[in-house]
Amino acid sequence: MPYQRESQRSSEAIRALIDELYHEQSRRVFATLVRLIGDFDLAEEVLQEAFAVAVEQWQRDGVPANPRAWLVSTARHKAIDSIRRRARFDKTIAEHGEMLAPGATEIEDFDEETFKDDHLRLIFTCCHPALSPNAQVALTLREVCGLTTEEIASAFLSSAVTIAQRIVRAKAKIRDARIPYEVPSREDLPERLDSVLSVIYLLFNEGYSASSGAQATRADLSGNAIHLGRVLLDLLPNPEVMGLLALMLLHESRRAARTDAAGDLILLEDQDRSLWDCEQIATGTQLVQQALAAPEFGVYTIQAAISAVHAGAASANYTNWSQIVALYDLLMRAQPSPVVELNRAVAVAMRDGPQSGLQLIDAILGRGDLADYHLAYAARADLNRRLGKRADARAAYQVALSLAKQEPERRFLQRRLRELTE
Repeated sequence: MPYQRESQRSSEAIRALIDELYHEQSRRVFATLVRLIGDFDLAEEVLQEAFAVAVEQWQRDGVPANPRAWLVSTARHKAIDSIRRRARFDKTIAEHGEMLAPGATEIEDFDEETFKDDHLRLIFTCCHPALSPNAQVALTLREVCGLTTEEIASAFLSSAVTIAQRIVRAKAKIRDARIPYEVPSREDLPERLDSVLSVIYLLFNEGYSASSGAQATRADLSGNAIHLGRVLLDLLPNPEVMGLLALMLLHESRRAARTDAAGDLILLEDQDRSLWDCEQIATGTQLVQQALAAPEFGVYTIQAAISAVHAGAASANYTNWSQIVALYDLLMRAQPSPVVELNRAVAVAMRDGPQSGLQLIDAILGRGDLADYHLAYAARADLNRRLGKRADARAAYQVALSLAKQEPERRFLQRRLRELTE
């Protein structure tokens, strides 16, 4: 009996390790499989099979010395078997299977550099200019980053069906056009950079504030985005790459203070700023200063500058809201959007009072913009609450609650509604 208990603990530890590998490394393994197999769907299929085999085999034989290389090797063998089963009378498919088959030596020993390179290659493959910009970003978020179609649809303020169709068409275009699996030359990098930055930014946003689910944040996604930002900065020390990495680090510095022990949200103005990560703030601030010193910079650098103002304030009361509004004015000129306009309205409310911000938000909603965006109604509700307009605040909170899909946000909105009722 004691042996069984020890075995059970070992089994649980191995399952936990596999779960951790899946969440943190599966997309990097997938990127290598796409390079080896040349087929997105088959790579995804054999990736899942390899993890299923690991659950059984590692408990019996122990964890291999290089788990990721083992997963790649196992998945590639699964792909060869699948291609051979489908080949039968198709000589072209059969030849593809033979090309994948290992020779006299075992599969190469994949190190960190190999996985890093493959991950970046797949990002640039998905962000090929032959695809439309929206297709580039949607495909990369799905295949490279592992976001669901629902999560991507939330980022695009679109429907899951539309996003799914966009991804299917993009994969077919890559296959039919034989788009190469490679990091482009330095001369070709700029034309793909905007899409790559959009992918990393949207991936980070989903990790920083999940669009749905039980958790407010997803550290695996934001951590992956920061890793990709660092890799990209090594490859291309561009001011906007610096700006995006700075933005992510400055936001990520607040993670420990953004939720309480129960997982409930804590607003920026109420956060314990002693919990903010000083090292990330220092690195992010240095990067944004470098980016701002460049002859040209863009929207990510401006957003990072806004975050740096927050990071430098001892409290919400000591925040330089005039500077933040000015930066939002600059951002509106560079990239006008209803979401930027909403964020500016909140900053105006902090500078000039809730009535000024409320008028701006009502104008946005009055145009029909952000009609399905729960944060617009949550902001409207909060400003009405501050003005003592309880009925208007309740109505706006109820709309926000009906649109919110993340559980911590829903609990926060329900708590505000209870407070207004009491």
